[in-house]
Amino acid sequence: MGESLRELLGELHAERVRTWPPEDLELNIRQRRELVEAFDPSKIMKLGDHLDNFEFIDVKGGNFTLGDLVKSGAAVLIIFRWATCPSCNVALPYYQRNLWPRLRELGVPLVAVSQQVPEKLIEIQTCHGLEFTVASDPGNRFSNYLGVTFSSNEDVHKWLAAKEIDLPGLLGTNSTDLPQTTALVLDEDRNIRFIDVQPDWLIRTEAEPIIDAVTALTVGASA
Repeated sequence: MGESLRELLGELHAERVRTWPPEDLELNIRQRRELVEAFDPSKIMKLGDHLDNFEFIDVKGGNFTLGDLVKSGAAVLIIFRWATCPSCNVALPYYQRNLWPRLRELGVPLVAVSQQVPEKLIEIQTCHGLEFTVASDPGNRFSNYLGVTFSSNEDVHKWLAAKEIDLPGLLGTNSTDLPQTTALVLDEDRNIRFIDVQPDWLIRTEAEPIIDAVTALTVGASA
C-alpha cells in the first residue's frame, strides 16, 4: 500500500493536539466541523458539466486557459488554499511524490490552483521544488464558478485579528474567502470527469482515485 495523504494530514492534526493552546485547537476543529455540516453538494459543479474556458496566471510567468491544458487530452487540477497553509504544504508535496510521476508518464498536465497572488503563491513551488504548474485564480473566479468557496466564521475573524494576521494581505486580495480543497479531472472538451470537494481542509483527495479517473480517460481515448 502506498503513502496515505489522510495519514500525513492526521499526523499534522496530532501535532497540533500536542502543541496548540486548547482554545486555538477547539476553534480550528469547530470551523472545520461547521464547514462539513454546511456543505451542500447540490451547489457545486458535477460530473459531466462543461466548464467555461477560464484563464489562470502561472506563478513562473504567463497566462494559460483550461483550453490550453486540455488541448492534448485530459488534465488534472488541484485547488488549494495558499502558499503557507500548513496542510497545503503537506498535500502538494504528496502529489509531487504520488500523483505527478504517473501523470507525467501519461502526458497529462497537473496544475495546483489558489486564489493567492502569484508573487506570494510561488513560495510553495520553490520551497518544495514542485515540478508541476502552480497557478493563481485571481479573485477566486474559478472556485466561485465551481461553487467551492467559503467564508470563515466570525470567531475565526476575531482570532485572526487578535493574532494580528492580515489574511487579505497574506493572500494579496481584498477578501478572506477561501476555496474548499478540490480535485478535478477534465477531458479534452473541458467536461468534468472526476470531482472531489472536501470542506474539511484536513481531508484531501488521495492520488489513487485521480490516477484511476485519468487512466480511464486515456485508455478510452486510445481504444
